[in-house]
Amino acid sequence: MTHLLADLYRQSLAGLRLLLVMTVLLGVGYPAAVWAAGQSFGDRADGQPVRLDGSVVGSRLIGQDFDGDQWFHSRPSPNGYDTLASAPSNLGPSSPDLLAAIADRRAEVAAREGVDPADVPPDALTGSGSGLDPHISPAYAELQVARVAAANGLSAGAVERLVAEHTDGRSLGFLGEPGVDVLELNLAVRTAASGPGGD
Repeated sequence: MTHLLADLYRQSLAGLRLLLVMTVLLGVGYPAAVWAAGQSFGDRADGQPVRLDGSVVGSRLIGQDFDGDQWFHSRPSPNGYDTLASAPSNLGPSSPDLLAAIADRRAEVAAREGVDPADVPPDALTGSGSGLDPHISPAYAELQVARVAAANGLSAGAVERLVAEHTDGRSLGFLGEPGVDVLELNLAVRTAASGPGGD
């Protein structure tokens, strides 16, 4: 009986030591090493925050909604750009609800931008797979230039240059489509509007 208790004590002590060692290694050491390695990538490890006057105003990776004629508008988000509810609408292409939403958005964008409904690009009508895409197509950005320029007292040419400067090419030169980061573009418009405008 004494021998059995001694074995149980020895095995329990060995298990406790292993638990403590693994807790330090995997609960402290590994997360600290991953964090330290991530810091070598700069702000990419922190979600690529965008700062204005020292304050974080958004992320290069997550879209947000902009309201008002002075801003470029993002593509629709079925979840209102709620980062805790990242998801598409899950409505299929023949869904009456989706078709009605697209028709409503087409009419709204066409009226706001003063264009023919047929000229409204697809990304102005539908959300992305995550519902949080920070980019719009160059075509949708171009559609908004006249309104944004007028609302900010800038020339259309000046705003078109800002769009061109904030248009990203295809990933690796061949994947996906070019996109315009709406947050960074709006910050550039804000800066241009606060200074001398015009061509």
